[in-house]
Amino acid sequence: MAGLTALEGAALAIGGVYMLVMGLLGRPDSPQQAEMGGLTLIALGLIPLLAARGLLRRRSWSRGPALITQIMALPVAWTLLRAQGALIPAGIVLAAVAVTALVLLFNPATTRALGIRGPWTTPEA
Repeated sequence: MAGLTALEGAALAIGGVYMLVMGLLGRPDSPQQAEMGGLTLIALGLIPLLAARGLLRRRSWSRGPALITQIMALPVAWTLLRAQGALIPAGIVLAAVAVTALVLLFNPATTRALGIRGPWTTPEA
């Protein structure tokens, strides 16, 4: 689960670095837009990377950012699935990773490992 979250964060960060480099060295229609898009993707990539680190350390706070990352990945996967060409397999992979990570994040064993108690549980003495 932490690996899937880290994979998504790394993909975002790598995409951001690519956009930033192409904005600086390439010939985009709008260099400012390419650079800002790259910086935004890098910043967005840090969120799942930090969440993955927290999941590895079994920190309860890390489940929230990991869940948000997976939920945000689903509409992106849907958009890729509706595209043409090489984007369709990318959409399939992204959807599979996001759904798998969501299932793992909601797994009762994961919840216990992170020390998260639901409203229906009582503290153990």
